[in-house]
Amino acid sequence: MPQRYAVIGNPIAHSKSPLIHAAFARQTGADLEYGRLLAVPDDFEEAVRRFFADGGRGLNVTVPFKEQAFRLADEHSPGAAAAGAVNTLIPLPGGRLRGDNTDGVGLVRDLRENHGFAFAGRRVLLLGAGGAARGVLRPLLETGLKELLIANRTAARAAALADAAADLGAVCGCGLTDLGGTDFDLIINATAAGLTGAVPPLPPRCLAPGAWTYDLLYGDRPTPFCCWGLAHGAARALDGLGMLVEQAAESFRLWRGIRPQTAPVIELLRPTQ
Repeated sequence: MPQRYAVIGNPIAHSKSPLIHAAFARQTGADLEYGRLLAVPDDFEEAVRRFFADGGRGLNVTVPFKEQAFRLADEHSPGAAAAGAVNTLIPLPGGRLRGDNTDGVGLVRDLRENHGFAFAGRRVLLLGAGGAARGVLRPLLETGLKELLIANRTAARAAALADAAADLGAVCGCGLTDLGGTDFDLIINATAAGLTGAVPPLPPRCLAPGAWTYDLLYGDRPTPFCCWGLAHGAARALDGLGMLVEQAAESFRLWRGIRPQTAPVIELLRPTQ
């Protein structure tokens, strides 16, 4: 009988996770099925417990339940603890659950392994101070970058996030209006502005020569932030599809002890422009 895995969220019908994990299963010869679970906030905990009580072997968690999953988990990985959010639930003996967060690992692997970005000595700007930014902060600070600046519409939120991660590396926070004439080697958009077709307001010359931009969002067309990057001279303007596949591969490794190849899956999912 196939081992059962799933992604839980709301909405969930659009999720590409079943396609990704089906490809991983074919690649590794795993006998598994991976489905979608629609939940509502009041039933999230019960839905998770039912899934594991019925023999489920692992759950991915997507919006809006990552913080609820953090509170539900009995123990946390360092990445999940730093993010205050969980996107991967792993069953433990006695009905206990371990929570992990693979988003930041996925981002760093996509940039470094798939695209060849060298973090050492680079100045990086992270836009946003919400859950998406918290999820990628620790892995970014572990890359050897020179400096990470978090910029947010509300400066106090960016400063608080930076203060909480100060022991991990050179990080500080400010408001978007405080960026001034500073330039960066990589700008990562962790805001949801692109969902409404918007781009965070940035000063005109914040990209260093040869700088890259990266949007955690992805779509069938270039995201608004990708378009902004290209229009302002970015050497590369990447979206988050590779991060999606890489974070899924890390979840697969945590569950099954083997990390599948991601490049063919990214190619499979990448729409023809």
